[in-house]
Amino acid sequence: MYLSRTIRKLTGRSRLTLFTRPLARTSPIIAIHRSYATAQLDLPALDRTWRQKWSEKQRLAQQRRPGVDVSTTPADHMYILSMFPYPSGTLHLGHLRVYTVADVVARYHKLRGRNVLLPMGWDAFGLPAENAAIERGIDPAVWTRDNIAHMKEQLELMNGAFDWSTELATCDPAFYKHTQKLFLLLHQEGLVTRQRAVVNWDPVDGTVLANEQVDSEGRSWRSGAKVEQRPLEQWFLRITAFKEALLRDLDELAKDDGWPERVVTMQKNWLGRTKGANYRFPLTVDGPRRRLDGLDELEIYTTRPETIFGVQFVAVSPDSRLVRELARFDPEIQDYLETVADGSPESDMRGYRIPYVQAHNPVGRAAPAFSHQAKPLPVFIAPYVRGDYETGAVMGVPAHDARDFAFWKRNSSSGDVKYAISPDPAGSCAVDMDEPYLGPGYMTELAGSYSRSRSDEVAESIVEQIQSETQMAEPRTKWKLRDWLISRQRYWGTPIPIVHCRRCGPQPVPDDQLPVELPKVDHHWADGRVGNPLESATDWVNTSCPKCRGPAKRDTDTMDTFVDSSWYYMRFADPRNRDGPISEAAARTRLPVDIYIGGVEHAILHLLYARFFYKAIMGTLYPKDVVANNGAGRVAESPHESSHEPFKRLITQGMVHGKTYLDPDSGRFLKPDEVDLSNASEPRVVASGKRPVVTYEKMSKSKHNGVDPTAFISKYGADATRAHILFQAPVADVLNWDDDKIAGISRWLRRVFDHVHMLAAAAAQDTSGGELIPFHGRAYFAKSEGEVNAMNEDEATRWEDGICVWRAVQESIASITASCDRVYSLNTVVSTLMTLTNVIIDKPDAPECVRRAATINLVRLLAPIAPAFAEECWSVLCPNEGMIFDETLPARWPVPDGSLALLKFNRVKCTVAVNGKRRCVVHIPAKPADVEGDGALEAWITEQILEAPEAREKLSTPENDIRKATKVFIMKGGRGVNYLMPKIS
Repeated sequence: MYLSRTIRKLTGRSRLTLFTRPLARTSPIIAIHRSYATAQLDLPALDRTWRQKWSEKQRLAQQRRPGVDVSTTPADHMYILSMFPYPSGTLHLGHLRVYTVADVVARYHKLRGRNVLLPMGWDAFGLPAENAAIERGIDPAVWTRDNIAHMKEQLELMNGAFDWSTELATCDPAFYKHTQKLFLLLHQEGLVTRQRAVVNWDPVDGTVLANEQVDSEGRSWRSGAKVEQRPLEQWFLRITAFKEALLRDLDELAKDDGWPERVVTMQKNWLGRTKGANYRFPLTVDGPRRRLDGLDELEIYTTRPETIFGVQFVAVSPDSRLVRELARFDPEIQDYLETVADGSPESDMRGYRIPYVQAHNPVGRAAPAFSHQAKPLPVFIAPYVRGDYETGAVMGVPAHDARDFAFWKRNSSSGDVKYAISPDPAGSCAVDMDEPYLGPGYMTELAGSYSRSRSDEVAESIVEQIQSETQMAEPRTKWKLRDWLISRQRYWGTPIPIVHCRRCGPQPVPDDQLPVELPKVDHHWADGRVGNPLESATDWVNTSCPKCRGPAKRDTDTMDTFVDSSWYYMRFADPRNRDGPISEAAARTRLPVDIYIGGVEHAILHLLYARFFYKAIMGTLYPKDVVANNGAGRVAESPHESSHEPFKRLITQGMVHGKTYLDPDSGRFLKPDEVDLSNASEPRVVASGKRPVVTYEKMSKSKHNGVDPTAFISKYGADATRAHILFQAPVADVLNWDDDKIAGISRWLRRVFDHVHMLAAAAAQDTSGGELIPFHGRAYFAKSEGEVNAMNEDEATRWEDGICVWRAVQESIASITASCDRVYSLNTVVSTLMTLTNVIIDKPDAPECVRRAATINLVRLLAPIAPAFAEECWSVLCPNEGMIFDETLPARWPVPDGSLALLKFNRVKCTVAVNGKRRCVVHIPAKPADVEGDGALEAWITEQILEAPEAREKLSTPENDIRKATKVFIMKGGRGVNYLMPKIS
């Protein structure tokens, strides 16, 4: 049989058509299979061969059409992006996993005929490069450039289809020129401010941190140092101007599994929109009035205004204006502030009661019914109250706040707790609990006329009453989000394009003077100095004012590296544009990103900043665009209302954990040479012979469980490694890396390899000739019931095996297509391909045209995961048909051919037994729908069995006439029948 393919137009779309010519009845398949049993499958060699061919193909394509193609309609484009790496110098398995997922999805869409953009670049600015430069005495640009070169070599080993013509690095002046342009654009729009503020100072790295870069324990996200508070002049981006849009559009992103619910929830919590009220608590002092000059009341915000009836004290931060004012005259307060200066603010419950200051609950002045609330409240200084949150004061409600409860129990002489809300519908305040009640419930009698009302239903009414009667309450909506502090007092980052003039103030650098490039400061690195070398680079700092031409100084801060990563995906869509960050044509055609892949750890910092940047930039550059990318379909009234979103779908992959071995006695992590793995299933500690404790942990040097992906690829090949990565776990789950399990992947690829060569050899040896006949499953299997029933035993067997194979093909196409579209279930693609392989190989009696067409579909389905291996198999099966990944040819991805409904087993292999002993095996037709009832079925199946010559010969004789059976047992589907014959006396 001969098989090739040709391109035909079907229903207006290019399709792949399989051509066959009938084989002779027998072919030397077994002999051919044996001849290929010794063929060598060298996967690393295949990688090298096909990478070279792809590279040449890509080079020629770029010569024909350089840059990113924006000529076709947006519907033809697919922009797939993995979060670009920091060039640390070495790829780890986490990198390999995310880039494998991205490449598989990109190749899948390429095979479907989409114009796919899969770029790659480098998040190249940042503290590690600067610290490395200080340690090594070299320019961070040199260190970064060398790391990029090495990591690019590693990336190329994984058989990725990255478009290297779009490569960028954020430390390249050609890139950060446009970062500076975007900064100035936002500055022009009033979205950049400079203000003096108390900032988070990292004493180890010597720079300012954004709030998002400080963890819950008050430590730097990078160095781990305890963060200090310092007042400095800093640059901020007004992300808060977009808070409503950032929150509103999260609901759109969450639709249809666009963004993971976990990420959406994390962003909502960080935006922190809460509804509550501002209460004003009047203050009185038993002492000189001058001590409270201008501070006769405290304004306090609460998210639970209904708990106003349970206030038992007021707490103020050590950093509040009230405390600072009182400390000037009160040595006891000064002593207290010194004792708590080194404590942990979040957990420090050491309070100081200001003996001469009292607060008054505004509800006590609202109505006579609340006069019992008029009792003065003690005022405490409390470290757990943050000075930078609202007014630096809280109303202490021990009954309904965990920290207030702990503080009150420690600092109150009585410790009595008054409950304003009760879980009891009767609204009793006689609640006997050893802990605060934090949930909603029913107002107690402390609330007067609100008693027994649902607390969450009367909160607004309580605020309105106090407001109308005392003017001491106001409903408010608050946000946790703060403006983004982007100033960094370090060298290796994008210079802020501002010049400071004593006469004119801060002035933007003119567009024709961009980029403001970093100066060379080799002496700084050679001497191993710390701090910001830009401050001492006098030739660079001293310049002229662009407005008055007088002497001026450059801003010596650089931008937070998250500014770079907040817009790099835009630049990939138009990487060679010298005039601006991105053209309108590229933005309309390529953006937003269709599928964005990266770790969930970026949910707050990078992903929130990128959303803000995209809304601000796109809403400013192209304000008339109709917003359609998230289904909103409306024109934004202002840039701040922009519904632009940068990433349609977000895929968050799980981490990769490595196998660790712990000493059972000491608990110490063991090095590889300290574990005997000669029997992998029974590892032993070399020193003691004991069995180690085996766990999977995040890969690290200290745990000795790291895996070098390049060494693994060199040993097993990139394609086997890619399949292994996908097969071990769903994309979103943690992947427990196990080197040994790749053996199964290798065996599977070897089976496919041998089978492909067997089919190719069979085609080469076929001399039957004959006219080429197109193979279409729908047409091939559309035989009538009469035609099928007329087949002899051999023909029926081949026909049913063919149905089995082609059904597996059609089901696999549907299943794998769905998994590639969903992305998260890519692990099932490998298992489905393995099952399909088994079906094809295990049905050698299926018609050769069906097996060959099935194998070609198998190779095409396999191509996104194992591209070099698939190309090799394709070249063997179809040597004159070019590459699978040739974008100049029609789409290669198989589609269901509509034959699945026809692929029913018209004939059934039926085992016939008499009195429990098998007598023969025959093929009978499938049961017609009109045969109903046990008696009718027994008569019909007996008649069909006796149609077979072998059955008639054995089962219709007078002594063995199955028509005389006293009982007939029929297996489901008619696959077996047992006749109980009457006993012969």
